[in-house]
Amino acid sequence: MSSATSPVTPVDLLVFGPHPDDIEIGLGGTVARHARLGHAVGLCDLTAGEMGSNGTPLERIAEAEAARHVLGAAWRINLRLPDRGLSVAPPHVVSIASVIRRARPRSVAIPYWDDRHPDHVAASALLAETIFSAGLRRFEADGEPWRPAIVCHYFINDHVTPSFVVDVSATYEIKRRALACHASQFAPAGEDAISTRLTQDTFHRLIESRDALFGAGIGAAFAEGVVVRRPIGRPGLLPD
Repeated sequence: MSSATSPVTPVDLLVFGPHPDDIEIGLGGTVARHARLGHAVGLCDLTAGEMGSNGTPLERIAEAEAARHVLGAAWRINLRLPDRGLSVAPPHVVSIASVIRRARPRSVAIPYWDDRHPDHVAASALLAETIFSAGLRRFEADGEPWRPAIVCHYFINDHVTPSFVVDVSATYEIKRRALACHASQFAPAGEDAISTRLTQDTFHRLIESRDALFGAGIGAAFAEGVVVRRPIGRPGLLPD
């Protein structure tokens, strides 16, 4: 399912990414962990990354779908919003709000609001606005009003001290395999392929060193961190 017209069914967790590989970079292990636990996970890419230096939109959408299979997500759609043109514009908000209302997720994950890539910053602002609007009964979009219980912000490039981390040691190899599906970005071939930040070995080391750092904080091999703006309630002070 890789188009905006694909069926969107209710899920426990809905993860949004600005470009087709961003979810895997920031939250691939967590998506795989939830899927392995039997939770329904939906993935939504806002753009096809058509402004990227390597790969075509069709190639990138196909790679994202291959990664979905690896991660075990229930479905993945691409809204085909304009790459380098994301904004809090009514058509963008309505399109995303309709996905939220049809998916009815318990939790939503969106990019962290401070990142070196302007698209990631714009996506975070757009998604935060849309999540609020999707819960308003007078906001005009497909579906009934819906607001998730938890909104998490995950890291793509830059990171800060997370609100909490998720141990993804058991699913980290799945994350690596999902990232490898995006060959046009990490290992482009052909005469027109060019070197970018993503094609360098240092980029993969950056991802894994961050996840290893978060893991070390809880005594695990790898973990992925998220930030929440609002406190999350717990039944007490004891561990689950």
